[in-house]
Parts: sequence; C-alpha cells; structure tokens
Amino acid sequence: MNERIMSGDPVLALRGITRTYRQGEEALHIFAGADLDIYEGQIVALVGPSGSGKSSLLHIAGLLEAPNDGEVWVGGVNGVALSDARRTAMRRSQVGFVYQFHNLLPEFSAVENVILPQMIAGVPKRAAREFAMDLLGRMGLADRAMHRPAELSGGEQQRVAIARALANRPRLLLADEPTGNLDPKTSRMVFGELLNICRSEGVAALVATHNLDLAGHMDRVVLLHDGTLHEGTDIAAAYQSL
Repeated sequence: MNERIMSGDPVLALRGITRTYRQGEEALHIFAGADLDIYEGQIVALVGPSGSGKSSLLHIAGLLEAPNDGEVWVGGVNGVALSDARRTAMRRSQVGFVYQFHNLLPEFSAVENVILPQMIAGVPKRAAREFAMDLLGRMGLADRAMHRPAELSGGEQQRVAIARALANRPRLLLADEPTGNLDPKTSRMVFGELLNICRSEGVAALVATHNLDLAGHMDRVVLLHDGTLHEGTDIAAAYQSL
C-alpha cells in the first residue's frame, strides 16, 4: 500500500455521520458516528462485507443522501447545511461518480458522453470537446472516441465512464465497485488508469471495493464495520475474519 502523509485541509471530511433506516417496527443503524478525512490526490479504499453500508456512505459523501446527523465537508463547505439547490450545484462542480455499471447514454458516442456533463455545467461545446478528447486520450481511448457504447468492450465503456466522471474537473471522485463487473486483467488495467489520472490531477478519491488486491494499491484502506470506519495495517485480516 502506498501510504501518503497529507497536510492542509481535507477535500472530503465526514464528521459524526449517523444513518438509520426503518424496516417496519425495527430501526436499522447503518452508521454510528463515522469519521473520515481524504486529502488532495489521495486514493482511499473503502472495504467491508456486503450490506455493511459502503454504497450508502458514498451517497452521503456525494451529497446524494442526507445523514440523520453529522457533517459532510467537501472543499471546506458543509454540504449538509446547504439548500437543495446549492447542494446540487456543489455536487455538479465538486464531485464525480463512477459506478460498477457504466450507465453511458447508448445513443451518444464516447466523446459525446464526456461532453454532455460539461455542457450542462455551462462549458462551451468546443472547449468541452477538447477536454473530452484529452481525457479519452489519457484513458487510451482516442481512437474509440466516435464509437457508441455498444461498439466498445466492457473495459472501454468503464474507462469512458471514468472520463465522464472527471469531465467537470471535480475535487472528489466517488467510485462504487468501479471494476467489479470486469475480468481480472481488464480490472487491473482500468483501475491503474483511474489511479494515474486521479494522482496527476490531484483528485481525492474514495473507492468502494471487495477486491483487496486492488485496495492494497491505494494510499489507504478503511474498513466499514458495525457502522464505524476502522483504519490500520491489519485491515485485510480483519475484513476476511468478518
């Protein structure tokens, strides 16, 4: 694991996050005071058994879901305290999302899929296209830019999805099992490209994964268990013992 010591203010700071869901008469406590800091250019693996709440934590970190209590600081601003409109604006400008399934728009080409979020954010089409082509080139897809998703392999589609998530130059990238639907060789290739571009652009990233081999290549690994986050050198052993 490539552990990096960071200084300055974190890009993402979770403080005392609690989240409870109700199932009939039963209260299901997902988080009980979860705390986490992630800094510029730092990639953090989020591991834990299925059902532990990894996806919910990503949704809270990305301001898609509100905690019952606690604070979510992105770029020095507490998103929980914002209005819906300001929270949406922050999410659009500060946060990028990558999911296990690419969710590309099938009727548009790869480059158009990366252009669209920029145009929604107000970037002129020519500038949006130039940056989209730059991102696709860095992902090794310059010669596939005009192809639609159905004409791309699974690994190529996921690389387009990563480029799309980075299109608006977010400070924070949240990825939910981004290589979980790929074969091992393709998974390593796609994951390597994700790490390289996040580090080169100074993007903070929180990546939920079941793959402990990939997790070991990130800067830090945190384990979500019983509603809290645990960090240390024995994460892999702790995870496998659950």
